[in-house]
Amino acid sequence: MLEVQFYDSVPEEFLRFAVIISKTEGKWIFCKHRERDTLEVPGGRREKGESILETARRELREETGAIDFSLRPVCIYSVKGKNSINKHDDDISYGMLYVSEVFSFGEINSEIERIVISEEFPQNWTYPEIQPKLMAEAARRGLL
Repeated sequence: MLEVQFYDSVPEEFLRFAVIISKTEGKWIFCKHRERDTLEVPGGRREKGESILETARRELREETGAIDFSLRPVCIYSVKGKNSINKHDDDISYGMLYVSEVFSFGEINSEIERIVISEEFPQNWTYPEIQPKLMAEAARRGLL
């Protein structure tokens, strides 16, 4: 089982990924990966030499085709337990959560097959132990 916790700060070098809860015209933006039948929030791993804000901007552009958008930090979160990033049950990884409003789209340039724009949250989350908790935390902080 994965454990998710939220923080206001950790050292920048701890942040390994960025996740962006995104909306356009009042509707949620979710991504459908080419190799999965589930939906997820845009986001991804930090590249060498990149700030976490640069990661968020790049991932949002690549995965949704966003051209014109706002981006606001929500908080830092950690995931403890074995998953696609953590190799062992005791491993902890840290990421930065953002919210975004997308005003215009271009081409998707990534492993994402398509985006889904919806008024509802998906029933088939890619990361059901993580992503609903991120949405709830952003809402709790008044950012959704």
